[in-house]
Amino acid sequence: MTSLPHPIQYQGSKRNLASNILKFLPNKIERFIEPFAGTGAVSIAVAAQHISQTFWLNDFNKPLIQLLELIIERPNEIADAYTYIWNEQHQDSVGHYFEVRKVFNKTNDPKLFLYLLARCVKGAVRYNSEGLFNQSPDKRRKGTQPQKMKKNIEGVSHLLKGKCKFTCWDYKQVLAYVKSTDFVYLDPPYQGVCGEKDSRYFCGIYFNDLVLAVEQLNHRGVAFAISYDGKRGEKTFGSKLPEDLGLKRIEIEVGRSSQATLLGRAEITVESLYLSPGLPLTELESYISKAPKQMELSQKYG
Repeated sequence: MTSLPHPIQYQGSKRNLASNILKFLPNKIERFIEPFAGTGAVSIAVAAQHISQTFWLNDFNKPLIQLLELIIERPNEIADAYTYIWNEQHQDSVGHYFEVRKVFNKTNDPKLFLYLLARCVKGAVRYNSEGLFNQSPDKRRKGTQPQKMKKNIEGVSHLLKGKCKFTCWDYKQVLAYVKSTDFVYLDPPYQGVCGEKDSRYFCGIYFNDLVLAVEQLNHRGVAFAISYDGKRGEKTFGSKLPEDLGLKRIEIEVGRSSQATLLGRAEITVESLYLSPGLPLTELESYISKAPKQMELSQKYG
């Protein structure tokens, strides 16, 4: 897959895994739904491959989904706003960042959010106990250059404009409205899934709630894929989904952990992809026969 446009370099985004995820999707989908859309990386890839022409992008983080809607539906407006905010930082870029962050936490203006995401450390969203964005600026760089940002925004808009529904709902509300002809891609946070506060996510989810939601999708015959647990070296993240759900579990190698490399350890990051029982087995069997080395089927289809 050729390089795809991504205005938001968001930690946890599936932009680097999207092409691998698409290998397990049907060739044609009536409507593609992301209840945990984030930056919409998988939807962008689906649109680029002409797999679906209709999308539902949802995220409980309201400024984030509002930003995504601006990028897709009003690209010139958000590109111009970003250029203006970016250019204002020349005298004191660090001080400017903190001032923008302060105003954003009062207003939740998605235009300010784009600048913060482009400039913050490692593109990593962090919130304090009061739900306020508190990530620091990357002092080595000033964020994406406006012309590059504009090009990426226009690229995403070209792929998705006029094709999307945008909501800021709890994921369970979204799943209540999905149809058997839809395909659902779930990318829930797997840290803090027992309800413990995790500063990387706007809102955590409960593991048991997710399992129940997956059971209901199975019962209704809705096709889906879930990115969930993972590991880095010997350290695991998140609990595996129960085997009695009958899901097919694939382990996808993401690559070397940059943090581990800095510490002198050659650790590989691996993420799990779960596939619903309703997906055609021929697709999975075809994959198994010619699987690239970076992927591994860790559990035979149930």
